[in-house]
Amino acid sequence: MRKLGSFVGAVLWAAVALAQPFPSRPVKIVVPAAAGGATDALSRSVASRLAEVWNQPVVVENRPGATQIIGGDYVAKSAPDGYTLLVSDAATFVMNHILHQNLPYTRSSFTPITVLTRFPWVIVVHPSIPATSFPELVAHARANPGKLSYGSFGLGSSGHISMDYLKNLLGVDIVHVPYKGAGPAVTDLLAGQIQLMMVTPLLVEPHARAGKLRLIAAATRERIPRLPELPTVSESGVPGYDAGTWFALAGPAGMPRELTHAIYGAVKSVLYEPAFKEKYIDKQWFEIVANTPEDFATFLGTEFERWENLIRLSGVKVQ
Repeated sequence: MRKLGSFVGAVLWAAVALAQPFPSRPVKIVVPAAAGGATDALSRSVASRLAEVWNQPVVVENRPGATQIIGGDYVAKSAPDGYTLLVSDAATFVMNHILHQNLPYTRSSFTPITVLTRFPWVIVVHPSIPATSFPELVAHARANPGKLSYGSFGLGSSGHISMDYLKNLLGVDIVHVPYKGAGPAVTDLLAGQIQLMMVTPLLVEPHARAGKLRLIAAATRERIPRLPELPTVSESGVPGYDAGTWFALAGPAGMPRELTHAIYGAVKSVLYEPAFKEKYIDKQWFEIVANTPEDFATFLGTEFERWENLIRLSGVKVQ
């Protein structure tokens, strides 16, 4: 009976959504991470331009905590009318379903809209660490087991899994310190409270240029075009290693196809606007994806397979 009620409710919301132009009132984009991180930065830039395109306020609301689960649950339980959307580090979104046995929602609790962007990560250290290259960092970690700590943007996040997988490959003991977002972790890295991090260049490259942090390696298979002088982890002793993340837009389950594609079309046009791309995409190290809702759904399936394998190899478990 409950499933029937949910189905009827979704049909009614679909009818309402199709009966009036969208949007006719403010739209909320929920970011399940703290302000100051990459997810937040991307969401606010997209929201600002969408507000101009739609001639309606588009408000970003941060709901951090529990590795994106709090914000995700809020959106999953919202009406499927397009007025409450989710922008998340979608790799972490996928891993939550693999790592957590009692999530308050399921894979089918959301409507995929599009993968907005993806971007690379770098490994960065505090200047107090006597290492200027990835091999030197590994040697230092091996000589000081358990004395170094790295920050991630949440327990069970893509940053956590990717770093722990790398730790296991190298056989080094580095303590994990989870945060409620990349922004707070970078703040502690700058203060020397943690010693290293795997994170987007967006948040750390300016500090590296200022001498407050030190870039050690690109955590990508190929060198980052904007950092051609920075060697990769793959070429520095871990062949084939590749880490990064991607950000996606989704809504609650039950959104009508016409509404989903209307939102997708508006977002895609914003991402590819030359002025917007130059100011908010290229300068923030993002790479546009903007795939269709159908392609996004297919991509999610392949990501579930990939991260299940990485989690198994990393040995990470979440209680």
